[in-house]
Amino acid sequence: MQTKKVIDHIVNWLKDYAIKANVKGYVLGVSGGVDSGVVSTLCAMTGLEVLLLEMPIRQKQDQVNRAQAHIEDLKKRFPNVTGKTINLTPVFESFENVVHDHVEGRWSNNLALANTRSRFRMLNLYYFGQLHGLLVCGTGNKVEDFGIGFYTKYGDGGVDVSPIADLYKTEVYQLAKDLNLIESIQNAIPTDGLWDAERTDEDQIGATYPELEKIQKEWGSKIEADYTGRDLEVFKIFSRMNKTAQHKMVPIPICDIPEEWRN
Repeated sequence: MQTKKVIDHIVNWLKDYAIKANVKGYVLGVSGGVDSGVVSTLCAMTGLEVLLLEMPIRQKQDQVNRAQAHIEDLKKRFPNVTGKTINLTPVFESFENVVHDHVEGRWSNNLALANTRSRFRMLNLYYFGQLHGLLVCGTGNKVEDFGIGFYTKYGDGGVDVSPIADLYKTEVYQLAKDLNLIESIQNAIPTDGLWDAERTDEDQIGATYPELEKIQKEWGSKIEADYTGRDLEVFKIFSRMNKTAQHKMVPIPICDIPEEWRN
């Protein structure tokens, strides 16, 4: 991949979009992962105002350390960058306690609560975005956004722009190297950071990003019968998750009312 051209293209795209939208710049969440590390750096390179928010919710210390180190690194490199840490743990735990008496089973570890963490962060981003005249910048990549739908609807999927959504995860890592991100970000194992127990993306999905990318690149040109062994296993994972996530990837369905009924 011609990373220099890709970097320049995205930076110019972000800058032009913000100027046309008549906003000051961008706000985005920094998690300590490579996607948010790359996107925040690209935003910083526009020269526009950039606000980076680290929003821990019972976060693992290594994730917190990486996020804070990255924010400090960008602040040193780019005078247009500011950063804040907004601890959302009390907000989340208050909500968790409120809903406790209305659900059954392992309420503290279910997927709905995990996604709630992401949605609290989205609310926080839009609050500060509106406060400062900034657009919310997304950090999802191509596999997550358009392959397996590995994101939270109206959580990290609730954004104004999505600059790396046409890049595969492996390509994002290439950009991270050329953008000279701190080593801990470049070497970070992908995780969504939504669970109390450590769960990597691979643990949750059952496949690595390179394996998923291979299937996505062949999606539509090959069928299940074309695969064997591990490729077949990953094809089934990709197919199942893609089908389940279609409601995230297509426009919200609208119930059309026949025009003659309006008379």
